[in-house]
This record gives sequence, C-alpha cells and structure tokens, in this order.
Amino acid sequence: MITGYTIFLKEVTMLSSTFTKKLNISYPIIQAPMAGGITTPELVAAVSNAGGLGSIGSGYMTPDALCEVIQKTKDRTDQPFSVNLFVPSDDEVTYSREELKEAAQLLHPFYTELDIEIQELPTDFEEPFEELIDVVIDEGVPIVSFTFGIPSEETVSRLKRAGAFVIGTATTVNEAIHLEKAGMDAIVAQGSEAGGHRGTFSTSYEQAMVGTMALVPQVVDHVTVPIIAAGGIMDARGVLAAEVLGASAVQLGTAFLTCEESGTNPIHQKTILESFEDSTVVTNVFSGKPARGIHNYFIEQMNDYEDAIPAYPFQNTLTRALRKEAGKQQNIQFMSLWAGQGARLSKKTKAVDLINWIVREYEKLVAKK
Repeated sequence: MITGYTIFLKEVTMLSSTFTKKLNISYPIIQAPMAGGITTPELVAAVSNAGGLGSIGSGYMTPDALCEVIQKTKDRTDQPFSVNLFVPSDDEVTYSREELKEAAQLLHPFYTELDIEIQELPTDFEEPFEELIDVVIDEGVPIVSFTFGIPSEETVSRLKRAGAFVIGTATTVNEAIHLEKAGMDAIVAQGSEAGGHRGTFSTSYEQAMVGTMALVPQVVDHVTVPIIAAGGIMDARGVLAAEVLGASAVQLGTAFLTCEESGTNPIHQKTILESFEDSTVVTNVFSGKPARGIHNYFIEQMNDYEDAIPAYPFQNTLTRALRKEAGKQQNIQFMSLWAGQGARLSKKTKAVDLINWIVREYEKLVAKK
C-alpha cells in the first residue's frame, strides 16, 4: 500500500493523451534520468505516484546496484517508471597507461587543495552495458531509454521482446531520424539548454548545440514517433510551449534536482537555487563528455587542458575520487554541479507538489487561450 502522497489526479488534456496511454501514465511529464545517485528510489517513485514518469539514471552503476534501486523503487510504487542507460561509443577509444597517467597528473594539484591523498591510477575503465540490459529485462522494467547513441539491433529486439517501450535521445534532426530507423518508440529532443551531459552522438557537440525552441519542431517534422521535448523546461509555460511545438511529452531535469526526494548533494541544491540563467557552461573536464553545469574553479583551471582530457568513461573514472571527496567536504569548487539554463526557476519542493503545480498552472494558461 502506497501512502503519504497528496496526488492531484484528474482529467487534464495535456499534450498527447495517446502517448500517456501508451506509457500508462496520467501526465506527459517525465523526470529526467540523472545519473550519480540523484534519481533515488524515493524521487522516481514520487514522480510516478504523482502521475508522471519517474526515471532511474543507471549511469556509473554496477548491475547489482541498479537491481537494488529498481527493487526499492518497486517497493514504493506500483506505477510505471523507466531506466536510462548510456550507450557505449561505437568509436573504440583507447589510451596507453602513459597517456592516462599524464591525464591523471593534471588532477594532482586539486587533490592537494582538497588536502587528500593522490589516488593510484585506476585499472578498470569498462562499463557493464550488456549486464545492465540483462537487469532491466530480468526486472521487467516497462520503459527503457538511452543516451549517447543508438543501441544495437540485437539490444533493441531483446527489449521489445521483453515488452519494453524504448526511447532514444537526439540533439539533431539527423540523430532523431537514425533513432527512429533503429526502432525507437519515442525520442527525446534534447535542446542545448538542458543540464547534464549532451546526448550528441553523430556530430561534434558544438554543431549540435541547437536550442529546444528550434530543435523540437524540426524533429517533429521529420520523424513519425512521439517526441519528448527537453531542455530549459521548468514549469507550465514550458509544457505549453512544447505542446505548441508539436511535442507529445516533456522531460524535466533541473526542476527535479531541487526536490526533497532527490539525491542531489545539499550544497549542489543550494547552488542551483542561487544561480542564474548565465551561471552554466558546457564542459568536458569532469567526465570527458560535454555536459552543462554551473561554472566553478575546477572548470576554470582545467579549461586550458580540454584537448588533453581523455574521452568518457576514462576522464569520468579519473575524476571520480576527486568529485566524491569534494561532495563530502561540501566544496562546490570541485564538484560537477550539473544544471540547465532554467536554473533560476528552480524551487525547493516535493516532487508531487511540483507536478501538481505544473498541472494547475497549465490549466490556467489553457483557460486564457
């Protein structure tokens, strides 16, 4: 029995009712699958219980850890939720131990500044993609989404045979077209305003920095599957704008970072609540992949070495201990403070209250038409 939720569920025609029926959710509001412990079972379940779609970000997780989070989420909700996975790069990037050692040495001054021991060079940089796929299938996860690329035909077929609804992420029209051809049931159109990692996989991230307002209608015009608008959407105004642009649903990330149920570090939440629309930058210095976050000392100091930084997941592994210790020390100057350009609109609230507020404000906007 799920208790303790004040849920504002009633008949509201918001974006695509056909899409919400496919996912068996009440509102086409998706909580973005943010990795790194942010999408706790409590947050995911709260969003799903409130009528949206909660999403687990499995990035950086071991199969056992993902299995545990899924099961804890199931204990808290009987509603659908999704799991997101990072697609391994088709380009097999390798580095010699000497190259990785040189990249690691760039981090040594920061260990000194945090007064912690310099870490030994890691030996394992692999991510267990296939094993994570096994977990979502074994656990019967109904909705599976992907970022950073297109999963193999075999992977898509396995998931569909298991009854999963499969979602891809695109930052350009061409990426969306490729995802549809690969069998995606829906596509997230990720605008440049979005916080966290860029989902770009077919071109340079600079070329794919297309804003949500420009990206969504062009993607809608070139594919037939439902489009989920993402990037800079924080409230009912963003939902209504996405509807006008042709989207079938919206995906919100930054708005959920400051919810009480999220696993966001308290100092990260505080920094978001105090930030502005121009506080963020796109950088690869933390993970080796371009990502949008709040500008800080580490980014400033590492900017000169962007070309020397190894690609994901190598850089992400190299900086892991540094980021973890900075979080413990509540030192925002060395943390990856992912956030989107809508951060100034953030609120400290519960997930259910955020969704209820969006629905109420949406109704008011529609009534003014």
